[in-house]
Amino acid sequence: MAVSNELSALQALAPDVNAASCPSRLILEHVTSRWGVLVLAALLDGTHRFSELRRAVGGVSEKMLAQTLQTLERDGFVHREAHPVIPPHVDYSLTPVGEEAARQVWTLARWVESRVPDVMTARDAYDTAKRG
Repeated sequence: MAVSNELSALQALAPDVNAASCPSRLILEHVTSRWGVLVLAALLDGTHRFSELRRAVGGVSEKMLAQTLQTLERDGFVHREAHPVIPPHVDYSLTPVGEEAARQVWTLARWVESRVPDVMTARDAYDTAKRG
């Protein structure tokens, strides 16, 4: 009976992305956000400074890049190293878990790229049918 209760307690604590209160939902949101995916993917190439990342991730504002990097750092995906020099020099790189996450979302991003023609065709068909 005690083992059964312990097993039930462990199952209740197990992450479940479908559970409304599961912290994995917020982590998933951070990793799969538009900027999160692109920052993680850019860092797969190695360590970058802020300005390099901004150039690599087309269209991201300084504010959004800073927020994304801070969020990914807080979640343990990105390592931030500030060098004590003037002007300030800060490097960003992936942690081991960040590299794992980056590879996963990069695979998804590449798949999305490969399916753009299919999606555009489906959208055209949908829009045409809706117009009647």
